[in-house]
Amino acid sequence: MLALDMVWDPSKGLDLSFFTLHYYSVMWIVAFILGLQIMKRIYKNEGQSNESLDSLFIYAVIGIMLGARLGHVFFYQRELISEDFWSIFLPFSFQDGIKFTGFQGLASHGAAIGMIISMYLYNKKVLKKTVLWILDRVVIPVASGAVFVRLGNFINSEIIGKPTGSDFGVTFKQLPLEQQVPRHPAQLYEAVSYILVFFILWYFYWKTKKSEQEGFLFGLFLVLLWTVRFFVEFVKEAQVEGREDYVSFMNTGQLLSVPFILIGLYFMFIYKPKTKLS
Repeated sequence: MLALDMVWDPSKGLDLSFFTLHYYSVMWIVAFILGLQIMKRIYKNEGQSNESLDSLFIYAVIGIMLGARLGHVFFYQRELISEDFWSIFLPFSFQDGIKFTGFQGLASHGAAIGMIISMYLYNKKVLKKTVLWILDRVVIPVASGAVFVRLGNFINSEIIGKPTGSDFGVTFKQLPLEQQVPRHPAQLYEAVSYILVFFILWYFYWKTKKSEQEGFLFGLFLVLLWTVRFFVEFVKEAQVEGREDYVSFMNTGQLLSVPFILIGLYFMFIYKPKTKLS
């Protein structure tokens, strides 16, 4: 349990004199390494080769990171296109000189889109099964990875929650002084929820025959993860000022979550794979 008015003021990384290793970057590395180990076990169970697993890792890293970055720019920070274009693709800011920033600004909705596209290309070039076959399996490590990404956000004191209006919450000391009040630890709410999402997917893959129902696990992942995101958004500060109620009562994050939930329900309960004619 969190203590009343927990004060949070960690360092953001390890100073290696010539380079600062940001904990947020470490969390992404942990997410990908753990994901690789999970997929190794799944691929062994499915009789897939280590060579195809190596290719999967490369496609996944590039697709998820590129999609996350472009998603952030498109959905939340389009001004970078005209004001600091190269910072979209490089870990530097070129405004007022060259400054190393790391890859800041990654959107989970963009990461999801990037993952789907990269898995389509991976299946077409390497796996040669169906794109839903790989999506049904890759969402399991993706769910585990989401846990560490949100822990990284918490360490960075970003994607903060709204003030609780009470003594309960977390005070982020790295915020401006006037914003240092007890807030909902929205990042931790999501991280804990994603642990549950991971174990649900893990259970359905290993303990049931739902992995044989093409599209079910992918759909379940979309429904669970984006439902969590939708409800946690109620206690989050808007990522872009002025978009607290972007459409009706929904902010940008909630609006973008709705299509993913609907697509997930479609694959769980409606989708029927096409049968090949002999």
